[in-house]
Amino acid sequence: MERTGQSRQALAKAITPKRFSVCLIYSLLAAGILATGCTEEQAEFNGLGMNLDSLPRLSQAKTRSISPESFTGEKGKGGMATEGTGKNAARELGQGWKVSPSVRIQAGQTFVMADIKGQGAIQHIWMTPTGDNRQNILRIYWDGEESPSVECPAGDFFACGMGQYIKVTSLAVCVNPKSGFNCYWVMPFRKRCKITMTNIDEEAMTLYYQIDYTLTDVPHDAAYFHAQFRRTNPLPDKQDYTILDGVRGQGQYVGTYMTWGSNSPGWWGEGEIKFFMDGDKEFPTICGTGTEDYFCGSYGFVKPGTNEYQEFNTPYAGMPQVIKSEEQPRFGLYRWHIMDPIRFEDDLKVTIQALGWQSGGRYLPLRDDLSSVAFWYQTEPHAPFPKLPDKESLKIK
Repeated sequence: MERTGQSRQALAKAITPKRFSVCLIYSLLAAGILATGCTEEQAEFNGLGMNLDSLPRLSQAKTRSISPESFTGEKGKGGMATEGTGKNAARELGQGWKVSPSVRIQAGQTFVMADIKGQGAIQHIWMTPTGDNRQNILRIYWDGEESPSVECPAGDFFACGMGQYIKVTSLAVCVNPKSGFNCYWVMPFRKRCKITMTNIDEEAMTLYYQIDYTLTDVPHDAAYFHAQFRRTNPLPDKQDYTILDGVRGQGQYVGTYMTWGSNSPGWWGEGEIKFFMDGDKEFPTICGTGTEDYFCGSYGFVKPGTNEYQEFNTPYAGMPQVIKSEEQPRFGLYRWHIMDPIRFEDDLKVTIQALGWQSGGRYLPLRDDLSSVAFWYQTEPHAPFPKLPDKESLKIK
């Protein structure tokens, strides 16, 4: 007992006021760190950022879906139609039996697929439009904007842009038999989301569709989804093709889809992709080493042991479509920057070269038929898009 008392007296003498203040500061810091960790653990999950790890987490997010059987997505009001494209087939069954599974969009008509009020995010879109998919124009508007943030022929948006069904298997986009277009890009909005389809063809089209979304709080640092279509045919001599230009604001570039029509015989994919960002002028910050390299293939996409092209689908990159032709072979290619987004702070421009070979081991600039869709997220407002090509200029002939 005597030794214990002496130890306590020695400890009391050792803890001077200065040392006591230091100890108190460290204790408070440690408590703050622990409190922060507890707060983060207790933070409510908003239902976004879905993956296998987040699936068990409960949230206050409200799951909703819009389709021709539920045009508004309101709770408890799906399957109530008494008129629709399935009315005749359901004439003996009545309401609730697939009365309105699709819509007919007349030539020249714009149909509002969804008009969602509130805060949340699109998580999945499925559709199967009929007719020429280059003549079906998809547009998406965020938070009441007049200029769309997405403007693109439907087929190209879903990486199937040459008028033929082709299987696409990737994380962002899937195209399934016979013509099921699916996209899984997360598209947040804070006040409103409007999605339209315009039929610029000369004949009516039938559209089956479903838009799955959640109403929930959107993080303050979540940017808005954008997609822009361009086409040049033929590419001017010794000129780079522009995939995207005029972007102003902060964001990240997340994907490219291209249809490549080769107007010259031989190999077409030596050209480099270039990302000019944040004030770059003559030379870019990021420069690729070749077209097939950018789309994550190599040495001409050739099937080993042959001289033939090899189609491929992977989660992040692919060439799912090869149309063989003596006059103009065509290729469909996608590259999703899901794990490697191209981040920019102020501005962005993206170009790619069309380049082949000529005699003497020399590069040959090509004048190919190039179409593209650029996918990116950015802060709003966005710069106006270039005018979409007219219907004749959109056609693949």
